[in-house]
Amino acid sequence: MSYDFAPLLRSAIGFDRLARLVDDAVSNAPANASYPPYNIEKASDDDYHVTMALAGFGPDDVEIYLADNQLIIKGNAPRSPRAGQILHRGIATRAFERRFALADHIEVTGAELVNGLLTVAVRQITPEALKPRRIPISVGQPVSRQVPEKTTALGHAA
Repeated sequence: MSYDFAPLLRSAIGFDRLARLVDDAVSNAPANASYPPYNIEKASDDDYHVTMALAGFGPDDVEIYLADNQLIIKGNAPRSPRAGQILHRGIATRAFERRFALADHIEVTGAELVNGLLTVAVRQITPEALKPRRIPISVGQPVSRQVPEKTTALGHAA
């Protein structure tokens, strides 16, 4: 199932990434979307943590990287050094790839693997240009209300 965002994109500029994000979420949902289990936590107004349960995985079995505004976490199935025969396998240690779409101005600040839990710290950074700013009000000086002179396409005064 796919949605047609053409009517929206005809009158909006710069939203093609949002349309692609929604389309990918709907049409490309992987069959193993529940593995490995994870939490997304909001630690503060600007800080988030993605925590994944990775029993049996070590730091060398996991890769974390950013590409095209996505946080991508891949795990390669660890080799079992055990010599015995496994009679029941209840702990999944299969390869996986999990992608998280990131908003603009997001940076990954760190990652740690402790007791089978991988935690990736993410922070939203607001650029100075996007922060609210106060415009000073001058007192005693009139604001220039002069209309700029119109020019033609060739740069001459009209």
